[in-house]
Amino acid sequence: MAATTGTLYIISAPSGAGKTSLVKALIDAQPQVRVSVSHTTRAMRPGEVDGVNYHFVSREDFLERLQHNEFLEHAEVFGNLYGTSQRWLEQTLAEGFDLILEIDWQGAQQVRRLMPQARSIFILPPTQEALRQRLNNRGQDSDEIIERRMREAVSEMSHYVEYDYLVINDDFSHALTDLQAIFRANQLRQQAQQQRHRQLLEQLLA
Repeated sequence: MAATTGTLYIISAPSGAGKTSLVKALIDAQPQVRVSVSHTTRAMRPGEVDGVNYHFVSREDFLERLQHNEFLEHAEVFGNLYGTSQRWLEQTLAEGFDLILEIDWQGAQQVRRLMPQARSIFILPPTQEALRQRLNNRGQDSDEIIERRMREAVSEMSHYVEYDYLVINDDFSHALTDLQAIFRANQLRQQAQQQRHRQLLEQLLA
């Protein structure tokens, strides 16, 4: 029986839209789904764990990895570098796991060019006011940084048209249900089901 290859999902959202919380709830409920841990040069935030939230590396280390073509995609956001390990991604998909890349629209464009079979999801806030409130509630950033993030968010949200699916995170439980529905529907695609149930299908048609 052929191994079932996992599906690559790109998930993007402006800062404060709730992407990280939604993705965590999704992978907690679906053990066959994993999330890619990116490399980044940004500083670790309170509560974050190296190797869990990100692989935190120096700028010199990142640039050396980049020179050796270790990243499937990379981008610079707010002066910090982010990148996805190509070797780990390919290995995880080959093992049959669905894999989530939490990347911005720039990284998404790079991945689509290299892996056009990837599915892409954009998460939007219900209003700009709700987005601003969520950024304020974090209590991590100054007013100046929040204003910059809001300007960036409007620019990022204009790229929603490049994605396969849109999820509006107004009510968290509804947004999570929508996200789960996308993953479940793709797991039921004919090709995936044919690989998964090859023996059953052979028996039914014998």
